Amino acid sequence: MEPLKGFRLCLISILLFLTTLITQTLSSTEFDDSEYKDWESYTDHIPNSILTYGSEMEEEAEWQMVQKKGNQFIVNEQPFYVNGFNTYWLMVFAADESTRGKVTDVFKRASSVGMTVCRTWAFNDGQWRALQKAPSLYDEQVFKALDFVVSEAKKYRIRLILSLVNNWESYGGKAQYVKWGNAAGLNLTSDDEFFSHPTLRGYYKDHVKMVLNRVNTFTNITYKEDPTIFAWELMNEPRCTSDSSGDKLQEWIKEMAFYVKSVDPKHLVEIGLEGFYGPSTPQRFQFNPNSYAQLVGTDFIRNHQVLGVDFASVHIYPDSWISQSVGDSHIPFVKSWMEAHIEDAEKYLGMPVVFGEFGVSAKDPGYNSTYRDTLINTVYKTILNSTKKGGSGAGSLLWQLFPDGTDYMDDGYAIVLSKAPSTSTMIALQSTRLALFNSLCSQRCHWSCKKKKSTISG
Repeated sequence: MEPLKGFRLCLISILLFLTTLITQTLSSTEFDDSEYKDWESYTDHIPNSILTYGSEMEEEAEWQMVQKKGNQFIVNEQPFYVNGFNTYWLMVFAADESTRGKVTDVFKRASSVGMTVCRTWAFNDGQWRALQKAPSLYDEQVFKALDFVVSEAKKYRIRLILSLVNNWESYGGKAQYVKWGNAAGLNLTSDDEFFSHPTLRGYYKDHVKMVLNRVNTFTNITYKEDPTIFAWELMNEPRCTSDSSGDKLQEWIKEMAFYVKSVDPKHLVEIGLEGFYGPSTPQRFQFNPNSYAQLVGTDFIRNHQVLGVDFASVHIYPDSWISQSVGDSHIPFVKSWMEAHIEDAEKYLGMPVVFGEFGVSAKDPGYNSTYRDTLINTVYKTILNSTKKGGSGAGSLLWQLFPDGTDYMDDGYAIVLSKAPSTSTMIALQSTRLALFNSLCSQRCHWSCKKKKSTISG
């Protein structure tokens, strides 16, 4: 027998043994702190070559699109659970030779702790270093910067969720589209007309078409054909406060999800929602962080039942939604907020849910790094409690990861791994756990998942 073949057969035998062992170990009980430590000591005894076997297999195989199968993501017919991060400013930094190296630094750092997905902006509308200077008028140098971001991500085996416009004024957002409309003589009075006016909807569609059909100048691969792109995000944190019924935003989501899929049927699509429950599900209002959340024009379950939306998005900011002062009530909220959305994704949506932003600001009264680690730990444990059951909790993305030397960009939420060793260790451990699931859990292995089928009016 060839030595290499013998090694592979031995490795397969070990993997099969571990599959059985872990299936037995991961019972229906939740992780508590002691179980979390037990799991840590358990994985410490597993060779790193086994823990990274799945990613190595994908490196040897063709770099393929992430797909959705039921309530799981899959790549090469293997589950793909996500431990990732946000760094929104990558394109702008890549546009300047003096800061371009920071893009590489972010990906290198993230890769070193096993992170596999980054969420970042594929927009900058009418601002400094704008990608889109006016409707359908683009700065080629900034577009080449986005090309660099995509090509550099692939080098570090990191996939990208690319957001296509902002709800907020930062980087232009819907307010800039309204300014462009008024400059064209439309006489618009509300930023929410972004969602309803046909001219502005047309501007957005033109941007979608331009980005999705872009041919990367570094790789010569069209964006809509590039597996490096994990998913398209319709908008960062859409809200339509002028219509608390949610109808205006719902129609926009329907139109734009369909349009993105018509241009690019291969990639996954998500909305970019914060996750607030709206008028279609008053029984879920109890899980909202405050009473205002039900009035912002979003509707978590109804919005995600739209044709063309592949997975659910939820954000987690108790320090913005409950109280700025860090308090004991924040952690139970995080857990119940996540569990409610995982349950909805399983029962009513039949899709994965990604917690696309979560964090805590160092500027908050009462903040300390121990609390931040507790919050991150809570998010990670809740994901694992779903993962081990074959549930819809598909992953999470920290807000936000920074490289060294970018402190001047910090909004309070930045995590610099070299300055946060305990956080870095926690992130690496979560990556290891999820890599183990990705490697060992084939489509024949559904853990203890018994997916319920139900319907809910929308």
